[in-house]
This record gives sequence, structure tokens and C-alpha cells, in this order.
Amino acid sequence: MAEPPAETPDASPLRVPIFRAIWLASMSSNFGALVQAVGASWLMTQIATSEGQVALVQASTALPIMLLALPAGAVADNLDRRLVMLCAQGFMLVASCALALAAWAGALTPWTLLAFTFAIGCGTAFNNPAWQASVGDMVPRAALPGAVALNSMGFNIARSVGPALGGAIVAAAGAAGAFAVNAASYLALIGVLARWRPNLPPRTLPRERIPLAMLDGLRYVALSPRIGVVLARGAAFGAGASAVPALMPLVARDLVGGGPLTFGTLLGAFGVGAVAGALSSGRLRRQLSTEGLVRWATAAMAAGALAVGSSGTVALTAAALMLAGAGWVLALSTFNVSVQMAAPRWVVARALALYQMATFGGMAAGAWVFGLLAEHHGVATAILLSGGVQSAGLALGLLLPLRQVEDLDLAPLGRWREPDTAVPVDARSGPIVVTVEHRVAEEDAPAFLEAMAERRRIVRRDGARRWTLLRDLAEPTVWIERFHMPTWLDYVREQQRRTREDGGNLERIRSLYLEPGPPKVRRMIERQPGPGAVASLPRPRTAREMADPLTDPTRAS
Repeated sequence: MAEPPAETPDASPLRVPIFRAIWLASMSSNFGALVQAVGASWLMTQIATSEGQVALVQASTALPIMLLALPAGAVADNLDRRLVMLCAQGFMLVASCALALAAWAGALTPWTLLAFTFAIGCGTAFNNPAWQASVGDMVPRAALPGAVALNSMGFNIARSVGPALGGAIVAAAGAAGAFAVNAASYLALIGVLARWRPNLPPRTLPRERIPLAMLDGLRYVALSPRIGVVLARGAAFGAGASAVPALMPLVARDLVGGGPLTFGTLLGAFGVGAVAGALSSGRLRRQLSTEGLVRWATAAMAAGALAVGSSGTVALTAAALMLAGAGWVLALSTFNVSVQMAAPRWVVARALALYQMATFGGMAAGAWVFGLLAEHHGVATAILLSGGVQSAGLALGLLLPLRQVEDLDLAPLGRWREPDTAVPVDARSGPIVVTVEHRVAEEDAPAFLEAMAERRRIVRRDGARRWTLLRDLAEPTVWIERFHMPTWLDYVREQQRRTREDGGNLERIRSLYLEPGPPKVRRMIERQPGPGAVASLPRPRTAREMADPLTDPTRAS
């Protein structure tokens, strides 16, 4: 993928033309999505047979993001992200047109409505990782938090206006009119994406197969503590916060006795609060740590939910929703920034996808649980319990605090060069066994072992298998690091994934060596003995072939 623009003193992302164009077009798409959400939620209150089905409208949008985000992230990391977004937007356009026609014909049932919203959610699931990962390719790293906040603000500007107008559209033209507006809203973004021609560098390695790319993403996140904490906190926050947007149509209908216009007004209040939160995020980020910002956001969400559950008037409920909206966007945008800044570019879409799976999975589960609570114990009780869950979530920050990631340097280390081999190999040659010999004085062994624990995490995170550390019984100063790779191509990928941040660990290890200089590295290919094994071995390359790589057609690219 393209490298992000160089750092500049003015780090405003809106000064980047392509980001500005896509951001403005996304505003139109977000507006349509919120109008569609108003139409779907309100239509469900008219045709549903239980309160639980109303809450499932929110769940049907969040569930496909949880189910499809990881393959979508793998696709976004391996294919042209512009084309991924174009395909996703085109699919949502078709699904929205079909939904509008079905509503106009009066052919929707609760389950067909949920099926259409699920299909649109599938398009969103494939669009989001590609779009969010592309932000880091469009703007410099210093502008990334501002760009993420602008994305949240753009959505919530639409949220502050779209729902109220959506309620008016539903009142005037019915749900079919709202669905038609959503279908039209995709056209601007499709037009911008169709004209965009990103300057992408040529790929030096083949694309990963999607199943293996998914496994690589899972392994990377599992062995990245900073990202793992964000996923856990995002899931907990999403589960507790989901009741407010999921049950808002029931709040409008049952707690304050309103109709679709009231529902749109309450959604608009939530959006106004979210815009205010996005506008204040830069100043708050300079004043608070990442953990401190999320704690304040969680407290705002909890206080807003408790006030909504206790209120019976539109004015007080709207004010409480503004507070909750500010907490919502501050927490989610902070989680998003933390993931983007803790993942290198080669895996960022998969890391974001896993974050979305965790957060939206929490939202889907929370919406379902709080919908059942509303059905059996009342809407007010469900909202109040969600506020209690958010309050309890504040304690999670003591067990799993978020770490600062702004100073991480995740640019490629760029030191490794593919070595020449006397035995010819190609991309599929393997399995490959690598050993690295370290010589360390006995008194430095404890510090060496501590550094190698981090080394093990880094090497396994980037793709190595069966990593072990051995000590020579005859020469106690000799330590042998050993790991396996399925193929030579996998080994090349693993080495090229090192970042400048990882380079600090390598320098620490080398500072403990008995003698200066690089370690002794052996790269070997496994071969099974037996009859005919020698005949199947490739011949060693001649000195002339080794001196002139162009004469060697088997050299891996």
C-alpha cells in the first residue's frame, strides 16, 4: 500500500485533498445510513410482534461486522483498498434499492427487514476496514488522531441532523422514502472513489492467501499486548453502551410518549453530543492520557444512560443523550486511534477488523440482552442496568489500562536483505529452519533471557513457528535461537515485517554480546532421508551463478 504523506508542521488532515473529498462524500453516505436506520427502527415498531425484535435491528447491523470483519480486513490488507470500498458501496447500493422497493410494495415482514439490514451490514463490514486503513495511507502519522476524530465527527454531524430529518421523511413518505434516500446517498462516495487513483508502490511479494492472512492477523493481535487490551476494553464498552442506541425508539415511544419526530430528535441530540465530543477530542487528548480519556468517556456514557432511564421528559432525555453521545464518540475514536497507531501498515486493516469484531460483537450481544430485559422488565430498567454496567466497566481500567502508543515507530526496519543461497530455493521451498547463534557472558545471561523473551514474542508475532532457545552444554556462553517457517516466502515475509520499534530489542540483545558484530545465522531446508532422496535434491549453484543472480531463474522474488 502507499506510504502516508510525510510529516508537515500543519498536521490538519483536511489539507489532504483526497482525504477531504472522501470525508465529505462519506458525510452524505452517513446521512443516508442514519435516515435508513430511523426508517428501519420505526418500521419495526409497527410490524414487530415483540420488543426484542426492535432491538434486533441494531443487532442485525452490528452482527455482520463481528462475523465478517476479519476476512474483510484480510482482503483490505491484500487488495487495492479503493476497489474493496467501491465493491462494498456498490453492494450496499443494490441492497438499499431492493429494500426500498420491498417497503414500497408492502412486502416486508420483521424477518425480511432484518435480513435486508443484515445485508447492508455485510457491505459495511467490508467497507470499514478498507476505509479506516486507508486513512493512514492518506495523512501523516501526526494527523491520524485528528483524521479519526474527523471521521467520527462527520458521522455524528450526520447523526445530529439526519435522524430528525429521517423522522420527518418517515412521517411524510414512510419507511420506503427513507430507504430510497439511503440508496441515493451512496452515489457521491462511489463517484469520488471511481475517480481516485492512489499512487501505490509495486508489490515485491505475492499476495497472501486470505485464510493464511486471517491467521496472520489473529496471531499478530494475539501477540501484541497493546492491541489486545484495546480489544478487551472495546468489547466491554460496546456491550454496556449498546442499550442506548438499540432501545432509543422504545425510549421515544414508551418513556417520553413520542412518535417518529421525537425519535429523530433524540437521535439528533445523541449526535450533537457526539460532535461536541469529537471537536473536543484533540484538546482532551493533549491534557489526558489515553486511559484517562477513556475513563472520562465511560463515565459520561454511564451518567447519560442512568439519566435516560430515569427521565420522563423529552428535554431531560435529550440532554442526557448529548452527554452519552460525547462519551460514545470519545471512547470509540480513542480505541480506534490506539489500534491504528499500534499496528504497522501491513496488518493495520486486520487489526482494525478484529477491534471492530470485538466492539461490535459486544454491541450485538448487549443489544440482544438489553432487548430481552426491556421485553420482560421494561425499557427503563434495561437502560438503568446498562448504565450500571458502564459504571462497573470503569474498574476494568484498573486491571487492563490502555498504554500510550503515539511514540511508537512502526515504519519498516529495512535492514534485512534476502541472502544468496548455495542451494537454489524458490518461494515454495520449505520447510525452512533458521538458527541464530548468540554469544553472551554468563553474568549477562539474566539480562539476555529477559531480552529474548521479547524477541520470542516479536518473532512469533511476525510468523515464526516452534521458536526455541537452546544453551550449549559444552560452551555455556553459546545460545542458539531456533525457529521454523513453512516456506522460504514465509521466511522472507517474517523478516520484512520487523519495525524500527522492534530494532530496539535487537540492539539490546547485541549490546550483551561477548564480541561486537552480527550473530551467526544459518538457514536450512528440511529434507527427509530415504531411497531416491538424493536424486530429488536440487543441485548446488555454481560460483558463477552465485556471483550473477540474473543467471539463476530459481531465485525467490
